[in-house]
Amino acid sequence: MSLFHRRAILGLAGSALSAPFLSQPAIAQAALQTIAGRREITRGSDATVTRVPTAQPYLAMTFDDGPHPNLTPQLLDMLRARGIRATFFVIGRNAARYPQILQRMVADGHEIGNHTWSHPSLYGHSDASVLNQVDRTNVAVYQAVGRPPVTMRPPYGNLYDRQRLMLHQARGMPTILWSVDTLDWQRPGSSVVAQRMVHGCHSGGVILAHDIHSATVQAMPAALDGVTGRGFRFVTVSELIGWPRWDRRRLRLVAA
Repeated sequence: MSLFHRRAILGLAGSALSAPFLSQPAIAQAALQTIAGRREITRGSDATVTRVPTAQPYLAMTFDDGPHPNLTPQLLDMLRARGIRATFFVIGRNAARYPQILQRMVADGHEIGNHTWSHPSLYGHSDASVLNQVDRTNVAVYQAVGRPPVTMRPPYGNLYDRQRLMLHQARGMPTILWSVDTLDWQRPGSSVVAQRMVHGCHSGGVILAHDIHSATVQAMPAALDGVTGRGFRFVTVSELIGWPRWDRRRLRLVAA
């Protein structure tokens, strides 16, 4: 933590779900419905995204637990070949170890989200411990690519409702879960992972997979082509929510 205090926070003017910053290019870019403005953010569930209600054929492809030194670059090649942008919820200590992979993610237009520093189950953690896990990862990503994540996914989805509200109030970060689970961590094989993605996808959906499993990466050509073959279009999590693209926002890390 040589450059930033551990308790760093996002300088996100207008980042709350109740009042997102929407640039004119982003509004014109796609008619994505947003969860913003549905209600005042007074509960953790209000600051949680599982899916976004929209009739448009948009969905978000998300990958957890990376970056992996070998598999993630292979996956990035596949995504680039198809012009698909995904969201990578990275583990902070992996981000610090492989900053060049994060730099490629950003260069290719992908979004980077926060998946904690060391991947603990956050059930039973104090608020200070949760923020420490998040802040250390924000700093690692910032040091790698010059901007911090704007969304957080708790490992295993384990974060109490009260703490989701706390995280949103303290750091302006919504908790991102999922509506399509490939269950690839159970290692069912690449064909099963692909089938679960293709058959489970839906408008406004958030697909969960992991870029640390070789079978998952092997499944992606068939899975991605199958989803787009059904008429769906991949966008980043920020875009699905209704925010501007993460790589086009001027965000900064400021000391608490």
